[in-house]
Amino acid sequence: MKSTTRSTARRSPDDRLDLVFGALSHRARRALLTRLERGPCMVTELAQPFETSLPAVSKHVRVLERAGLVERTIDGRVHRCSLDPAPLREAERWLAHKRAFWEQTLDALARFVAGSRP
Repeated sequence: MKSTTRSTARRSPDDRLDLVFGALSHRARRALLTRLERGPCMVTELAQPFETSLPAVSKHVRVLERAGLVERTIDGRVHRCSLDPAPLREAERWLAHKRAFWEQTLDALARFVAGSRP
């Protein structure tokens, strides 16, 4: 059985980016994603390295789920989480677009400054 959180696919691109960047804004959630890069695991396994309660880790997992970064499957009492990197690729495309803009802007500024020197 899959988790019943609202699908991020029905949200606007800006809403999805807000959720992804919001989820990435906390170091514990970034650490959870790093752990999930190695493969799926149970929420209890995700919680082991943290000096916090299982409910606190579960809240972080829910934030990651809402952002579409984590998919949770439930089999009885066992909650298994896996990483879905698609939202990260979406964020990377947005960042790449912004990076190109700022590189062009800063290059133009550098040319302007270099040309205005006596």
